[in-house]
Amino acid sequence: MSAEEPLFRVVRGVPTAEELAALVGAIVVRSRPSGATAPVAVSTWARSGRPSGAAPVAGSGAWRTSGLPR
Repeated sequence: MSAEEPLFRVVRGVPTAEELAALVGAIVVRSRPSGATAPVAVSTWARSGRPSGAAPVAGSGAWRTSGLPR
């Protein structure tokens, strides 16, 4: 395939810009290997709300320690 030859062409109809964009997106997704996924970056803000250690132990004062940062 030469650099001048298009990757695909519309043979019937007149697609809108949105329809062409959807088609290109579908082709790009389908052309990726099935195991290839981009790593998801987690922001510091989102990470701060997640538990980082062991859960508080039940008992006296557990309700208070459950609200403390870990």
